Amino acid sequence: MLLLRHAKSSRDDPEAADFDRPLSKRGRRDGPRMGKWMHEAGMEPDLVLCSDAKRARETWNGVSQTLRSAAPVLFERGLYLASAKVVLNRLRRLTGNVNSVLVIGHNPGLEEAAQALSDHNGEPFERLRRKFPTAGLARLDFKIDDWSKLEPGTGRLSLMVTPADVD
Repeated sequence: MLLLRHAKSSRDDPEAADFDRPLSKRGRRDGPRMGKWMHEAGMEPDLVLCSDAKRARETWNGVSQTLRSAAPVLFERGLYLASAKVVLNRLRRLTGNVNSVLVIGHNPGLEEAAQALSDHNGEPFERLRRKFPTAGLARLDFKIDDWSKLEPGTGRLSLMVTPADVD
């Protein structure tokens, strides 16, 4: 499972609703960088679940330019500012033919989901505990054959990558 926090958003328009905030210049740059890194690392999901907030959709648009994934994408209102519990419940509803999923969402829920699902071991977990920055990517590995069996503490956080790491 891959958890990607949306890229850096803009706050230039103080009148814009939170849901409608676009990416900043840095955010528009970081999405394609992360997608390229994911492609080169062979991290191509079977399914993409993306918050339907503007900054999350724009993050996916940037990532998809360089990831070159044919995975179906579901833009879901339920992932907008979703809590860790909501993210976990959504993942449990995945079907068995999805081996790898990319979730693009928001903090604090995405970070809390990664921490909750992790066994809390290793250097990637320590990095995550310090900060899950915008456009940060966490990979969790599970030994389950059915997404409905996903439980807190059952995953191994095997990777935590940020845009600063991919230069």
